[in-house]
Amino acid sequence: MACNKLSMVVRSFSTSNIANQLVKPPVQVFGIDGRYATALYSAAVKQKTLDAVERDLKKVQDAIKTDVKFNEFVRNPTIKRSLKSDALKAVASKISLNPQTSNLLQTLAENGRLKNINGVINAFKILMAAHRGEVTCEVVTARDLDAAQKQKLEGVLKSFVKSNEIIHLTSKVDPSIIGGMIVSIGDRYVDMSVASKIKKYTEIISTPV
Repeated sequence: MACNKLSMVVRSFSTSNIANQLVKPPVQVFGIDGRYATALYSAAVKQKTLDAVERDLKKVQDAIKTDVKFNEFVRNPTIKRSLKSDALKAVASKISLNPQTSNLLQTLAENGRLKNINGVINAFKILMAAHRGEVTCEVVTARDLDAAQKQKLEGVLKSFVKSNEIIHLTSKVDPSIIGGMIVSIGDRYVDMSVASKIKKYTEIISTPV
């Protein structure tokens, strides 16, 4: 059933009569957000509009963050789906969005999935990063890393990816991990935080002999 829904989405995105199969994405993204993002990626590849669609989605995501009325409109479940679709079509035309981007917004509105728009955009970002040979790495630490620490960490992380891949490093601060770090490299996840070690040792001590 999920495949049938995905095929419908792809048909609604694609403006080519002969394009009826998905282009294989550079990485897999999962869930509802991933299916829409993959369908959009496929349509954009066929129409050679990947970069334009990526720019469009940044505009949309920025508008959701900064325009309160637009955010409310997107998230308001009481507005009829058809009205949302028509309104988004008009907005897309006014700000000159690419046809594939416009079709995505209308399809999400018609399917009652506009609440997923941020997730879809973020999944598309993952696809585009992989398309460019980038590997997304996220590091969580208890305190901010200085420039020297980030540079050293990037050097270590590069040993975990292919020579032709580019590390795209983002860092977050979470004091609750106490110390150490949590590292995500693509789909790999390593928890080296002090908090996780304390939890592990606490569980061992608490286990009855």
